Amino acid sequence: MSRNDEPSELHRPSRDEIAAETAFPAEPGSPPVEWRVSDAPVDYDDAVAEMEARVAAIAEGSAAERVWLVEHPPLYTAGTSAKPADLLEPDRFPVYATGRGGEYTYHGPGQRVAYVMLDLGRRRRDLRAFVAALEAWIIASLAAHGVIGERREDRVGVWVRRPEKPELVPGVVAEDKIAAIGIRVRRWVSFHGISLNVEPDLSHFGGIVPCGIRGHGVTSLVDLGRPVTMTDVDVVLRREFEAIFGPTVAVGDD
Repeated sequence: MSRNDEPSELHRPSRDEIAAETAFPAEPGSPPVEWRVSDAPVDYDDAVAEMEARVAAIAEGSAAERVWLVEHPPLYTAGTSAKPADLLEPDRFPVYATGRGGEYTYHGPGQRVAYVMLDLGRRRRDLRAFVAALEAWIIASLAAHGVIGERREDRVGVWVRRPEKPELVPGVVAEDKIAAIGIRVRRWVSFHGISLNVEPDLSHFGGIVPCGIRGHGVTSLVDLGRPVTMTDVDVVLRREFEAIFGPTVAVGDD
């Protein structure tokens, strides 16, 4: 048997290959995902407490799945893989240790954070496929605003090529990160989620090495010349979420 004829199970699929099947629907008969948008800034500790309570209720079968869209006051969060050396300015903003995966990231005004609380037990118990579906959701949402977002096999998140910037090394186009992903799963219910830079103060990222990745910058929709509002972004996020994860129903703040 030639090397090309080896069994397919020896091939570890890339996230691009996994994302080719982007649909991540709930099992038939499941209620729609609650879609909640908070207009006022949400304190980070309060957000975590609400997520913890909702995740427990979803796991018990007493609450529906939910996506919660928020903005936070300026802060840094440290994921489970965060390295102290990547916190460059520890006194700049409050720093919160969090149980999500990943390293340091920034949240603040002008950035849309979507906390995604889904029952993967009723969808697909495949964390790589779930991350790929979240990336596909972001990429489709960016495309609706005329921005080409791309995934990288060695870097979680969504990236934008910046050919107008100096090359990283000769022949390698500069890339900026526009969206981050950091999730946690408990009893096969997800929480934490994604953050998409709409119009944040990009200088605030200077206090950390974002996601532990050196040599790359950060960008936003407005930085890329797309003068969109947060409401514009929310409408697209909901539409593209439904295309991958299924129907939603709007709910107010609790």
